[in-house]
Amino acid sequence: MPIKTVVLGAGIVGSAAVWDLVRRDHIVTVADADWDTAAAVADAHGATPAHLNVVDRFALESLLNGFDAVVSAVPYRFGVAVAEASIRAGAHYADFGGNPTVVAAQHNLDDDATAADVLIIPDCGLAPGLANVMAGHLIDTTPGFARSVQMRVGALPQEPVGTLGYQLAFSPAGLINEYAEPCEVLERGRYATVEPLTRFETVEWDGWGPLEAFSTAGGTSTMCRDREGTVGDLEYKTLRFPGHGRIFAAVREMGLFDESGDPSPRAVLLDALDQTLPRGNPDLVLVRVWIETDGVTRVLEIEDVHDERFSALARTTAFPATALIDLVVRGEIPLRGVRSMTSVANGALLINELKPVRIDVVERSA
Repeated sequence: MPIKTVVLGAGIVGSAAVWDLVRRDHIVTVADADWDTAAAVADAHGATPAHLNVVDRFALESLLNGFDAVVSAVPYRFGVAVAEASIRAGAHYADFGGNPTVVAAQHNLDDDATAADVLIIPDCGLAPGLANVMAGHLIDTTPGFARSVQMRVGALPQEPVGTLGYQLAFSPAGLINEYAEPCEVLERGRYATVEPLTRFETVEWDGWGPLEAFSTAGGTSTMCRDREGTVGDLEYKTLRFPGHGRIFAAVREMGLFDESGDPSPRAVLLDALDQTLPRGNPDLVLVRVWIETDGVTRVLEIEDVHDERFSALARTTAFPATALIDLVVRGEIPLRGVRSMTSVANGALLINELKPVRIDVVERSA
């Protein structure tokens, strides 16, 4: 039987997801609140367009009925509602997540998902997502106790832009969410949180560095809870061009992340970022994940650039999720309930699934 999959959201990530699912022989519908955008994406990639305002629960549930799978590229705040609707429709589900509070609420749907015989997988993008699978793969395939597991991930313009050295690659609300929430880590085997926009370090990277790395929220997904007691230190940091993080640390100190008031300081900040930061220039995604055990250090890296069709961020965010949902609906992954990507995905298998789209995970010498 043909596989029917719906992609919610026709932005840069949703569009890439549509393309890859069609490439994988799914019958794809792409839905968006903007009919013209949905129609344009559908026409470009061989899908069927649909109009959907995801806030409308009745319309959402009506649309999802009859699909085998749902890939959600709508803002994270809709994650629980869309996951619930997917369960009621009997459809497997993946999203790009990024907010620990929303993901925790989604995990509370485990019994319902199991009863509906579906698999719900939040946090299936780049980070959280592929970077976590790479880290899990290193943990599971490296002998000895994992004293330290580290993840460094950046989505950057190929040429630094402005004082911030940055361009908008996704919603500014998602960006500030990463810079505002507590950051989950493991320290000496125990779960802890640290403040965002702290723990700065310099990272060398041939051709692109030096860069700065600092703590941001959401990147570890559920790994810190899942690996507590079995890994020593585990931490995620975002990569940016030098100076970016300290500017936002100062903005945070001045109270501009505050969500109270009408308009709130955060709303004003988000509007300013949306209006002033550039978009659409050739981009770059860098991922470095490494593990240290007694006497062994292993490093996995990704260096991906705009491929003339999709941005590097769209590619590395969408394609891990589409690869995973394809494996689920084809029966390669028989798990059910609500699961983290790292508990579902076999690292070697997923890495191999990304080779046809030229996302190369390379093991480097330490």
